Amino acid sequence: MSIVDLLLLGAYFGLMAVLSLFGLHRYALVYLYHRHRDQTQGPPQRQFEQLPTVTVQLPVFNERFVVADLVNSVCALRYPRHLLQIQVLDDSTDETSAVLERIVGEKRAAGEPIEYIHRSNREGYKAGALAAGLRQASGELVAIFDADFTPEHDFLEKLVHYFADPEVGMVQARWTFRNRNLSLLTRVQAMLLDGHFVFEHGGRARSGRFFNFNGTAGMLRRAMIEDAGGWQHDTLTEDTDLSYRAQLRGWKFLYASHVEAPSELPADMADFQVQQFRWAKGLLQTGLKLLPTLFRSVQPVKIKLEAAFHLLANTAYPMMLLLAALILPSMLVRHEFLDGRLLWLDLPAFLLTFCSLSSFYTLSQAELGRGGVHRHLKLVPPLVLAGISLSISNSRAVLDAMRGSRSAFERTAKYSGDRSAATLARRAYGRRGGWRVIANLAAASYFAVCLGVAVDIEHWLGLPVIALFLAGFSYAGFSMVSDARTDDQAVLRTADDSAP
Repeated sequence: MSIVDLLLLGAYFGLMAVLSLFGLHRYALVYLYHRHRDQTQGPPQRQFEQLPTVTVQLPVFNERFVVADLVNSVCALRYPRHLLQIQVLDDSTDETSAVLERIVGEKRAAGEPIEYIHRSNREGYKAGALAAGLRQASGELVAIFDADFTPEHDFLEKLVHYFADPEVGMVQARWTFRNRNLSLLTRVQAMLLDGHFVFEHGGRARSGRFFNFNGTAGMLRRAMIEDAGGWQHDTLTEDTDLSYRAQLRGWKFLYASHVEAPSELPADMADFQVQQFRWAKGLLQTGLKLLPTLFRSVQPVKIKLEAAFHLLANTAYPMMLLLAALILPSMLVRHEFLDGRLLWLDLPAFLLTFCSLSSFYTLSQAELGRGGVHRHLKLVPPLVLAGISLSISNSRAVLDAMRGSRSAFERTAKYSGDRSAATLARRAYGRRGGWRVIANLAAASYFAVCLGVAVDIEHWLGLPVIALFLAGFSYAGFSMVSDARTDDQAVLRTADDSAP
């Protein structure tokens, strides 16, 4: 066996070991969640004698299919009108601006304290819009809702009294999803985000670790935003960036998991991948920016360690992609030089990852009262496939962040669950897979070859791992092809319907 062969095997098993740590970290978060159950955030312990002023900010960019529901739901919020200010922060470049001007005009005529603020440029993207709005804000507290959110009428009432404690800087609510049952993809996304809101936020918040504002469906103290340095746009996750800066300054963050905020999930694979690309790149950008400061701070080791796992989590994607690429040469080296010995080691790593995902996400459903774990096991395989399907796009996001490459804040098209509007929205805002289609189908072809080689050398224990990668990349590639074909067919039908 040559030195190259030894290095190849070392890299393969080294990557497997590191990735196993991320699987074990999921168990750690579940442990923290249950270990500190007595620290669950309940109703506010203190109440304001006089309610503070609140500014509700609605950052919007080209969202004409959902903005009406957003504005209507926000204007239905219960809060004294003389203490409330609603800002529509519109950066749109399409018909959304006209739709908003009309709706805002109607609401103002009806006596709602709502303002329309339009920027002629997108400097700083969402962070820039929020900063511009804050300069004109009158509220001591600021609530933020993205365009696809429709908060319940008592949302402000449920959160505002937490700020009677002057140390509280932010309170985050839990997202729910109006279109979670639209398709298999939306059900998988909902399960992924449920795991985030139950065990990641829950485990971190209950145990006193740092956690982040999610950019929407939360309330922040204006003094906290300003004390932490304001909204900054040098990362794609301005919410996480502000969160870590504020907690380093000593502000208290609370997670009110019992307060729900309905939202909408991306309906197409390409939009899902673009959203995840933005989150993956922004999270690592925030880590590269703030982890050195955090490590030099006086924060406890447990906070520093959890912050590292949180902000560096997406580095698992390029490692997983490299591990996947090494499956074929590693398999051949072990077969030729080791008489098949060590081929069995693929299976335990596979089972650790699979079991980690299974328990993490199915237990989150049980915690949310959606039935026992067994009811949700059928969604685990597609959930694993969705994770694999993100590995190419998110690997590029990580590499872009590491080399300091800047990219635009790409919006995720939302359709308001209306199927007739969805057709129009897909034509206006939907995106084709582009390079992601080619990359995923190329990866699927590679794993088809790997599968054939594994059968030929009778590497039966490796078949589940290889088949999973083959299925994941095929799922991503063919889903984006199918979505594009659906768009084309919708355009043709619309053209036929409009023909004389």
